[in-house]
Amino acid sequence: MKILFLDSPAFAKQDMIDAFEANQITCDLFYHKDYKERHSKEFEEAFAAALANASYAFVFSFNYSPILSACCQNHNIKYVSYIYDSPLVALYSYTLINSCNYVFLFDKSVYLTFKNAGIDTVYYLPLAANVSRLSAMVCPDALTEKLSADVSFVGSLYNEEHNFFDRLETISDFTRGYLDAIMRAQQNVYGIFFLEDLLTPDIIADLQKAAPYTPMSDGTESAAYVYANYFLCRKITARERLSLLKQVSDRFSLKLYTHNPVPELPHAQFMGPVDWYSTMPLIFRHSRINLNISLKSIHTGVPLRCMDILGSGGFLLTNYQEDLLDLFVPEEDFVFYENEEDFIRKIDYYLSHEKERQQIAANALGKMAERHTFCHRVTSILQILSD
Repeated sequence: MKILFLDSPAFAKQDMIDAFEANQITCDLFYHKDYKERHSKEFEEAFAAALANASYAFVFSFNYSPILSACCQNHNIKYVSYIYDSPLVALYSYTLINSCNYVFLFDKSVYLTFKNAGIDTVYYLPLAANVSRLSAMVCPDALTEKLSADVSFVGSLYNEEHNFFDRLETISDFTRGYLDAIMRAQQNVYGIFFLEDLLTPDIIADLQKAAPYTPMSDGTESAAYVYANYFLCRKITARERLSLLKQVSDRFSLKLYTHNPVPELPHAQFMGPVDWYSTMPLIFRHSRINLNISLKSIHTGVPLRCMDILGSGGFLLTNYQEDLLDLFVPEEDFVFYENEEDFIRKIDYYLSHEKERQQIAANALGKMAERHTFCHRVTSILQILSD
């Protein structure tokens, strides 16, 4: 079997290609600069030319591309997309209902949003890890000490200049106070996402004046969805990560792998960015505790970062994400914290209970290898395609 694989940037691209090949599926890569555009004659022509080169069983991409779906619909070929980002406004394209689509969503709440709306082209499929590759990685002796840590955090602090929320300079004092209140409430609540519902028409009108948003030409997304998930969630996550990491770094030894230095965390050891494919798994394996603090727009799903940690043999301490309970057992395979006090308490506990921590990490690695590799996910995709 042969498929056409959209060669767009994606962390797990090579791991997915390896999984397809392990299932005797050959991947021909296709790239065109307009893959994020909604309409492009040049993309359509390039895609048609690519299809003429071979007979493909289906087309695959990480994340959903409306223009690719439209092309697949026109050429009567199945289109499989595997979502690992949230939010993803492209999902609100009217092309989502195209009969060619098989859209696999890692966040169950997002899946249910579309499924309950009567859209039958969506499926729930958690993310995964390439456990065989990760298990075979060996840390060079020269790097072992550098990558070892009591506590590590790998990820963005969303402290870049000109982020979306900071563009809201002209909103009224009332709107700013209202947003601050609901953002603080959402920051302290796990398992329920209510921001979008709390953006009233008057608040949205004020947001539109400060940072106008117009839906895409083929889009059905609401302004409330965009403001809640792109503007507010990133700011909440920035605040939450900074607050939690400050508490960690003030009490324990913390290594911080992120792009921008963080003056607010003077006691953390700033390590800079890290390569996802070659180095990050070694950090997870050689850190006693690996932290995950999910982006708030991931409502219930298990982020790829969690799968990376567990698939690398690392110990995971994370905020509560409902979908984790579909796959793993708390305090047997991973540990979640309920609030800031619980967060610090559990770090302290597991740093002083080495055997228990190691057993939890080993349990998770075993389950990852048995049930949650990209090969397992390819098998699930192929079964749905054949039904």
